[in-house]
Amino acid sequence: MTRCWILALAFLAAAASAQQADPPNGVLLVARSGVDDANFSQTVILVSQTRDAQTVGVILNRPTRRTHGTSGEPLYFGGPVMSEVVVALFRSAAAPQASAFHVLQNIYLTMHPANIEALLARPAGVHRLYAGFSGWAPGQLESEIERGDWLVLPASEELLFRENTAGMWFELWQKAYGKRAAIIPQPVTSK
Repeated sequence: MTRCWILALAFLAAAASAQQADPPNGVLLVARSGVDDANFSQTVILVSQTRDAQTVGVILNRPTRRTHGTSGEPLYFGGPVMSEVVVALFRSAAAPQASAFHVLQNIYLTMHPANIEALLARPAGVHRLYAGFSGWAPGQLESEIERGDWLVLPASEELLFRENTAGMWFELWQKAYGKRAAIIPQPVTSK
């Protein structure tokens, strides 16, 4: 089992390395009301796709009560894949030395230990930490979007690093659907 996780991490690191030279391609996925998978109910996910169609992201609106073991910083639930791995979303004027996904201008997503270590030495506020990530096989996300499971919206730095993520899902639904969003139940508060 551990070998499988190591292989998956190595594959994603190689994909992220190729991604650094590419232009930023992060977008938001907003789960449709009543999505079947409890992991993604009322979630907003920042996703990025590699050249070979691997899609990886983190859930922006799932804070947890957990903290990072070394820094004590809050951890968000990034998704059900490799939940023991720390993933960081961070601001940087230059591409990091180690592999990272380039999601927006000057914003990267990484799980590479060298990047994480360097970020933990920087002041808080330039990054956010996640436990695990969300991932899709080639073609899987496209079929979920076609099925209507996700809205695809543009991402913004302000949204990615918003301090209070409560209500984010409903706010984006309202933005997308206007008055029709009123028929959607209000979000459940985080545990």
